[in-house]
Amino acid sequence: MESLFGLILLGFGVGAFGTLIGAGGGFILVPILLLLYPTMSPDVLTAISLAVVCLNATSGSVAYARMRRIDFKSGLIFAAAGIPGALLGAVLTAHIPRRYFDIVFGALMLIFAVYLLINRQTSKRDRAHDRAGATARRLVEADGTVHEFSFDLRLGIALSAGVGLVSSLLGIGGGIVHVPALVRLLDYPVHLATATSHFILAFVALAGTVVHIATGAFAEGGVQRTLLLGVGVIAGAQVGARLSSRVHGVWIIRSLAVALAFVGLRILWRALAG
Repeated sequence: MESLFGLILLGFGVGAFGTLIGAGGGFILVPILLLLYPTMSPDVLTAISLAVVCLNATSGSVAYARMRRIDFKSGLIFAAAGIPGALLGAVLTAHIPRRYFDIVFGALMLIFAVYLLINRQTSKRDRAHDRAGATARRLVEADGTVHEFSFDLRLGIALSAGVGLVSSLLGIGGGIVHVPALVRLLDYPVHLATATSHFILAFVALAGTVVHIATGAFAEGGVQRTLLLGVGVIAGAQVGARLSSRVHGVWIIRSLAVALAFVGLRILWRALAG
């Protein structure tokens, strides 16, 4: 018999770490669920994970909003771009041969992890405002910290569309890819990237979860397990958001790199062993 307290505690850990790095926590939850429920359908596990990610992202976004770290204007645009992919991914989950897709995706995540570890970020903000067509943003946090940066909005929209698709296919949320993309490719400050990614993730994960509900993917006790995990993840997200103020951006990126490597290896192992 499974431990109800154990599921709540698992949710708390997923919520805290996932919110800290802006990744939603699905990359941790999915492999654990696969170990806990070896006979459960992958569709159900993916649905549970994505619903928990949605709760985590919503709770974390509330905390980050109080800190004034979310780029709401861009976040809504990126969320709108990611929702169609999330809907499509949720529908395709049960129909696409996962083995070959997992091999390619796992390899890409490992490459991305290595890139983040060996490539030091060079600031482009001094010249960012000179780029033709760049979208400029100025955000002031609740503690008075001022951030001024600019980026290619079209690139952000394209990235968000891809992240939406991948997140629903794998049930990992997508923030694990979105945060480093916002930092490295769009030149977002790290703490704003984690907060904005969480805000985007709340909408994208909700869209995928709605599709899973409509297709009946929450069978086999999926609702009960989601609620128990959700209780823990909502509390953990508040803790993770508070911890983010005490963790340097460099360590957040390093944590993301390790997480990417972990997910990539897990996906490759499962695909090659299958």
